[in-house]
Amino acid sequence: MAYERVCSLDEVNDDQGLAVTVGDHEIVIARNGDEVFALQNECSHAAVALSEGEVADCQIECWLHGSMFDLRTGKPTNLPATEPVATFPIEVRGTDVYVDTDTTLNGVTPA
Repeated sequence: MAYERVCSLDEVNDDQGLAVTVGDHEIVIARNGDEVFALQNECSHAAVALSEGEVADCQIECWLHGSMFDLRTGKPTNLPATEPVATFPIEVRGTDVYVDTDTTLNGVTPA
């Protein structure tokens, strides 16, 4: 696994994701309390950035049509999205956030 530093923990708000680029991957870093997650930054229903939506209750919302995705699994929790988004391994080291885009946690190939 090749973890790359993507941001500082204090850059990640509780209510909105942070868009980062890791190699060829557009990733959204999202926070739920003390937990931090990395997901593909593109809705599986409509190709829009999830980082522009709100984060609440361990979910991130696609601002365009209202689909919600579970931060832990990438699975949609309501329509219109029916396909999950890729989730990536993440580590917090001190105050730095690292992501590994060589593999996905849920087996979904990133868009």
